[in-house]
Amino acid sequence: MAAKQGFENETKREKFVRLAEARTNKIIDMVQLLGNCSNTSQYEYSQKDVDKIFKAIQSELDEAHKRFNKQESEKCSKFTLD
Repeated sequence: MAAKQGFENETKREKFVRLAEARTNKIIDMVQLLGNCSNTSQYEYSQKDVDKIFKAIQSELDEAHKRFNKQESEKCSKFTLD
């Protein structure tokens, strides 16, 4: 299978920078969108909901960080509030 057009001579570092920047920016955008859910004139939620959301996000961040530090990590299941 051929590499994507324009990336066939890309170094591992260049590939990392390209993907890490794009994925990090996507995550930042999603976190900002999640923040929009805090608008109480549009949504109803409890502190328990908020704590559960941020605990799940923090857990995944911790696991990803462990992977970069070559530590054991566990795959978590998909997040739900229920």
